[in-house]
Amino acid sequence: MLAAMDARMQTERQAGVQDGADGTGSGSGQPDGPGVPDDVERLWMPHRMAYIKGENKPESTEAGDGCPFCRVPTLSDEQGLIVERGKLVYAVLNLYPYSPGHLLICPYRHIADYTELSLDETAELAAFTKQGMTALRAASNPHGFNLGMNQGTVAGAGIAAHLHQHIVPRWGGDANFMPVIGRTRVLPQLLADTRDLLARHWSADTDAS
Repeated sequence: MLAAMDARMQTERQAGVQDGADGTGSGSGQPDGPGVPDDVERLWMPHRMAYIKGENKPESTEAGDGCPFCRVPTLSDEQGLIVERGKLVYAVLNLYPYSPGHLLICPYRHIADYTELSLDETAELAAFTKQGMTALRAASNPHGFNLGMNQGTVAGAGIAAHLHQHIVPRWGGDANFMPVIGRTRVLPQLLADTRDLLARHWSADTDAS
């Protein structure tokens, strides 16, 4: 089914270019100039270019300013998109989220492997995972979660030198044609607003407990 849809989309794109639907000309062959409306809806996501170009990725595996997960705690909560700070770990929004509210739980200590966590770090990381799920449920009522760590570059870790656990909220139907075919994620809220919302719910949950 996906192969058939992809083939149809490719045919339509080719037809659109031949008919001038790329915004640079019309079917009559007359140039209309750039930015002329056509029948293709576009969702501009320029912030993704930073991820594509590999910005914010450390050049080495050493701790310090080159590691974003070492640098983030030195910023204010608002600047660093930190939702909550613990004694040994902290919760921060993913700068390139897979879904709205995508959280990362990171130890302050610059370590790469889960087995390097101390018992206290392991316990607080687990507690923050539970609290993050609770805050997300209160804020946006996700239907489920993906939880996990990518250990090593070969396993898909974007920043392998500093351990971080993902909490990805999921909703029924969120894997629609936009990410599957269009390779585009639709985020309905600014990251700063998401941080404020989750921080309020995190604090409320902590107070209640």
